[in-house]
Amino acid sequence: MDFQAYWLLIIPIFFGLGWLAARVDIRHLLSESRALPASYFKGLNFLLNEQTDKAIESFIEVAQTDQQTVELQFALGGLFRRRGEVDRATRMHQNLVDRSDLSVSQKTQALYELAQDYLKAGLLDRAETLFKDLRVSEFKEVATRSLLDIYVTEKEWLKAIEVAKELEGVGNEIGSKEIANFYCELALIEHSRSNFMEAENFAQQALVINKKCVRANIIQGQWAKQNGQHERAVGFWLQIENQSPDYLFLVADAFVESMKQLNRVDESIQLLRGWVERFPTLDLLSTLFKILLESRGPELAYQTIKDEFKRNPSLGSLDKYLEAQLVIVSPEQRSDLQLMRDLVHQHNMKYSYYQCDTCGFKAKSYFWHCPACGGWDTYPPRRNSDNDSQRSIKLSM
Repeated sequence: MDFQAYWLLIIPIFFGLGWLAARVDIRHLLSESRALPASYFKGLNFLLNEQTDKAIESFIEVAQTDQQTVELQFALGGLFRRRGEVDRATRMHQNLVDRSDLSVSQKTQALYELAQDYLKAGLLDRAETLFKDLRVSEFKEVATRSLLDIYVTEKEWLKAIEVAKELEGVGNEIGSKEIANFYCELALIEHSRSNFMEAENFAQQALVINKKCVRANIIQGQWAKQNGQHERAVGFWLQIENQSPDYLFLVADAFVESMKQLNRVDESIQLLRGWVERFPTLDLLSTLFKILLESRGPELAYQTIKDEFKRNPSLGSLDKYLEAQLVIVSPEQRSDLQLMRDLVHQHNMKYSYYQCDTCGFKAKSYFWHCPACGGWDTYPPRRNSDNDSQRSIKLSM
């Protein structure tokens, strides 16, 4: 290809165009900087010097003097809410809602932020109204989730079920376990009002939603036992073995009482032995020990605890083992053994708790609904002392 002399002109032309574009950008940047109020730069300076409160005051001044700083006002409102200054956040977001110059998207965001302010302040009725309106906006999913939280807080279980099904329909993490628990809550309310048919219907709906809803069979068994229907109660509780056998410990004592009323003590012992072997927990072992001690005598009760201690040595099983020894030793030996058992028992109780899988909250009692994070069925059906290998005691008997 022949070289053309005028090509040499292309390079300086490109350099010239680049220089001109840079000058235009710099002038534009300088003009924008001059347009910003001095308070904006004061706020940045305070932030760089970690003087957060002074920075906030400077940014508030900017927001008050320049109505175009919408994003800054959103940021400040969110900051106020996180700091617990809900009144200031509410005023800022309400001012944005009242403005007529915002776009539809900005207006919707302002309504969402205001709903969050009301929720934080505990004004649930106002928050509910806004979240309902936001279900036809880009905030549909988070607004619907917030509505569910409100209904659970207010124990509006029918509304909670409706909203949970709506969330489930859009692929949210809401599942059958939560909805089944809502039906169980309704069942308990109706039973407390002596609406027994409605209570049983709700419990059955819980099982339709989630066939593994152990809670529904537990409460129906409890109601049947209270009415003297021990055969029916046992029937409900035996279904737990096929649903989720780790929950059997929750009904073990009541199960044995009903079996006694039915003159089926031998069968209850046989079932308990099988459960302890296949689904070992200290609660099941304790129930087995009590029924053996009562119906078979101290030697067999002691031997059963000893065998289980050898099979699954831990601080908890040592506690039960020492308790069992107390029923067979002589009065002279009992004093020293009692002292030892009290020390072990006291130490074991420190580690005998249920712990939420979601937030780690620890509780001595079993919860279906975590009081800390609000999760449903987030507590494993085992105490920490049942399976903590770090405190297992490897002893040879």
